Amino acid sequence: MTRMKKQISALSTASALGVLSLLLTTGCSTKNYVRSQTTPIINHTNELDDATATNNRNIHDVDQRAQQGIQQAQTSANSANQQAQTASQSANQAQQSAQEAVNRADSLASVVANLDSYKQVAEASVNFGFDKADLTRVDKAQLDQFASQLNGTKGYLLEVTGGTDSVGSAAYNYELSQRRAQAVVQYLASKYNVPAHKFYLIGIGKDKEVAPNSTAAGRAKNRRVDIQLLSNMSGQEPTAPAQTSSLRMPAGSSNQ
Repeated sequence: MTRMKKQISALSTASALGVLSLLLTTGCSTKNYVRSQTTPIINHTNELDDATATNNRNIHDVDQRAQQGIQQAQTSANSANQQAQTASQSANQAQQSAQEAVNRADSLASVVANLDSYKQVAEASVNFGFDKADLTRVDKAQLDQFASQLNGTKGYLLEVTGGTDSVGSAAYNYELSQRRAQAVVQYLASKYNVPAHKFYLIGIGKDKEVAPNSTAAGRAKNRRVDIQLLSNMSGQEPTAPAQTSSLRMPAGSSNQ
């Protein structure tokens, strides 16, 4: 009897172990199956996530480039508009300066009522370097020789005409020719006590050439100031003061 119980107990234990083994085997098989089924899904999901991130980066890059392109286009448009406005202003100033020069030249007769009685007594010219309005020692020597005739001349006027060569804008050349004429006036007025009303100053820019501007020698001759000593021989003073208006030029202009 006892032996039979031991046999039954041994059989029960073996059965339990078999069932447990079967369950373990079944569980492992189930996990492997699940893993085999879910792994491709997980991989595909990861691929989709990577693709989505890449697309987002590409969209961001495209948007950034588009914004930069729009900004550059706007900057170019603003720059072009500003340049057009500057060119228009320069053209208007050049036209105004030209008209002022013509008016100054044409109004000499109205400034001096009896101009017809004035005759040229002497003349002189001084030349300037490229884009210069400063008198050299040679220029001052010429002006000294010219001024030696002033004390012996009655009722005189000094017509001072500044000129330039053809290089550069018309507006800047008017301003430069004016500065050159003013340099001569300042020298004669300060050294020889010539009153301001004795001068008639004109800056004609590049409007009137004395030599062809097609050569360096010709352009050098056009960078000049001509001074004429006019006298009515009666000793009477001119009836009106000379005009010495100055021209205002835009910043950043350039010339010879």
